[in-house]
Amino acid sequence: MKKIFAHCDFSVKPVTIIAMIVALLSIPAVMFLPERFGWENGILENTQMVVLFFGIWIAVTAKSNKKFFYFSALVLVILILREVNCGRTIFFPVPGEINEYYRWKDLKYGWLAHPLYGLYMAYVAVYFIIKKAYLDLIAFVKMVKLPVWNILLMLIGMTLGMYAEKVLENCVFEECAELLFYVSLVGIIWIYTRKRVYVKKNPIQNN
Repeated sequence: MKKIFAHCDFSVKPVTIIAMIVALLSIPAVMFLPERFGWENGILENTQMVVLFFGIWIAVTAKSNKKFFYFSALVLVILILREVNCGRTIFFPVPGEINEYYRWKDLKYGWLAHPLYGLYMAYVAVYFIIKKAYLDLIAFVKMVKLPVWNILLMLIGMTLGMYAEKVLENCVFEECAELLFYVSLVGIIWIYTRKRVYVKKNPIQNN
């Protein structure tokens, strides 16, 4: 148990403070924001897109362990595609309707969307294996202290987001939870890419 605690980093970093602020602001947001704020392409979802694209920039500009962080960027692209339903909620709104979009089965060649999305996810998995990015992941887990608060906030956001999606009919709640998840996740990527101590401790350099 002592070894586990010794491997944890309980310090509050700037990116952790940002995630905490998002968590706190989510409470009044869920209570008072109109439902339209949680619609597709609404303010909350657009904010999520900004966070995820920022995360991609962080990952691709990493100074070391580039293959692993390129993999991280590819995973963030998966999350972006999920948020916009592979572009369906951007390019195919139903005319005259509010927050309504054609389904892929209603569109010509729309049936290709999910297989292509699946192929992309398969490519990301194959990249992870072929480029041996898992070696970097193992090194990070073994040698780098885990940013506890960011991981905890990320898990809270993920859990609440899944609960809101499956049980609640509150799109603002769901989008706020997802925003917390994304902010916490990107914060973790920032920590691992920008802290010199992490780079020095990781024996897998410049791969």
